[in-house]
Amino acid sequence: MTSATRQPETPAAAAAPRLIATDLDGTLLRDDKSVSPRTVAALAAAEDAGIEVFFVTGRPARWMDVVSDHVHGHGLAICGNGAAVVDLHGGPGAHRFVKVRELARDNALDAVRLLRDAAPGTVYAVEQTYGFHQEPDYPKLHMEIPDNLMPAEDLLAPDGPGAAEPVLKILAYHPSLDPDGFLTTARLAIGDRANVTRSSPSALLEISGPGVSKASTLALCCAERGISHEEVVAFGDMPNDVEMLTWAGQSYAMGNAHPDVIAAASGRTVANNDDGVALVIERMLAERG
Repeated sequence: MTSATRQPETPAAAAAPRLIATDLDGTLLRDDKSVSPRTVAALAAAEDAGIEVFFVTGRPARWMDVVSDHVHGHGLAICGNGAAVVDLHGGPGAHRFVKVRELARDNALDAVRLLRDAAPGTVYAVEQTYGFHQEPDYPKLHMEIPDNLMPAEDLLAPDGPGAAEPVLKILAYHPSLDPDGFLTTARLAIGDRANVTRSSPSALLEISGPGVSKASTLALCCAERGISHEEVVAFGDMPNDVEMLTWAGQSYAMGNAHPDVIAAASGRTVANNDDGVALVIERMLAERG
């Protein structure tokens, strides 16, 4: 167990931060999915100091209620591992999509076919901007009722359910494979037809459009604001954070992070349950004077 009093390991040299990009589950949120008072205060202090805060998550927009009360200034979040930029100002149930980077249905169908061949027994769900659909054998991993139950090939057909609505990502679950092994298998099988990552402790993969990641969408948002990657501080804990942590000028792996995240980040902090994000922000602001 990591001590809550341990000081974070910091990159030796860094530009003055202008934007904080933080993952949610396993990073900003405690294991009970709460945002601690200390973390709320640290985020507010960063905004007051003129540093933008972006929530960058694999969650869909409809699962962002957990942080909607803490958006402070701009209120933008990157959801679906970079597939959407969402304005949270409207509050629960009234989120507005600012940018959508969809997964083309042809690419999604290719990914489903290739992964079925490479990992028999894989089952799928389809995440759209507003809809959620799944195959009958896909387990109840989420606290929601799917809009449709049918094979992925039918869900992704040109005349399938929600045909006029963009596909943000597909979810691929295997009941018995090792999670990291499943990720490697999927990346080799699917190649450049889609971007494959994972954020769950189970063998659950998240498949997005080619080149779509937390890092690439964050880079677009920063470019629109004239913010360079050297001016970004990022936090994460799972493989879907690796590209973002590599891209940011300063990056921190949580004390509970996956080994690949620890290898990618330029610094380390304490675990999510010990307010590791808040600890770094507090010290960063103290150093600014």
